[in-house]
Amino acid sequence: MKILVLGCKGQLGRCLNDQLTNTDHEVIYTSRKQIDVANFEQTKNQILKISPNLIINATAYTAVDKAEEDKVAADLINHLAVKNIANISSKQDCWLIHLSTDYVFDGRAKIPYKEDDKANPLSIYGETKLKGELAIHASGCKHIILRTAWIFSEYGNNFLKTMLRLGAEYDELSIVGDQIGCPTYAQDIAAAVVSISFQLNSTRELGGIYHFCGDTACSWSEFAEEIFNHLNIYNQISIPTIKAVTTEEYPTLAKRPKFSVLDNKKIQENFDIISSDWRAGIKSALQKIDYV
Repeated sequence: MKILVLGCKGQLGRCLNDQLTNTDHEVIYTSRKQIDVANFEQTKNQILKISPNLIINATAYTAVDKAEEDKVAADLINHLAVKNIANISSKQDCWLIHLSTDYVFDGRAKIPYKEDDKANPLSIYGETKLKGELAIHASGCKHIILRTAWIFSEYGNNFLKTMLRLGAEYDELSIVGDQIGCPTYAQDIAAAVVSISFQLNSTRELGGIYHFCGDTACSWSEFAEEIFNHLNIYNQISIPTIKAVTTEEYPTLAKRPKFSVLDNKKIQENFDIISSDWRAGIKSALQKIDYV
């Protein structure tokens, strides 16, 4: 299978590179320098030239708070560019695997969200990601939309890397304790995408929305504690005290869902993919960052 990866320089793109290396797929990795998804005509010409069997879209505008002040840029990347890619995929009759987010939900649920639960984003980021999903559906292309959450890895900027930096600077950290979600190791997301790629066929029966995230839920403060607990085992840095604070005590430009736990049963049933063991992911990421 010929696979085109869009957004190869991001943390998920780099993990896809790691996970696809030992497969028999022919993989073309492109960053914004090679294919600028904001340039619709260039994107179309480049994709038509490559003529892939599968496009993995790992590009996204992920600055959640900044999106509140820059809706045009967020909508361009998360919605309009996705619409263009989906329409190209439809014309090429190739599969599209697109990464989406738990932030399409409003967090008012009491039980994990299933794929067909009503979306109601609270933020511009969540709104533009949902519009991207709807554009994919409308295009009629063969697709997998993979919603995930709280992504971290050894690459790029993410919560784990931020905690390592702040933990080295401060003795106490105030972290939100009343938002509940599922941390997800980006290498596990990439491995799930690779597993799906081997199971796709020319029919559309496997297509649709899937949830994939960490195997257990926690708060951001509990996530931080778990990171430092791993570091404490190896006595690498002084461990700060974690103080759980409320969302109201830590205001942000964008509203976050209080509860965004995703139900992963569908992806396990259809693709035999189990949830991300995010605690093992922390250990793996720390090893690769040379913290252990």
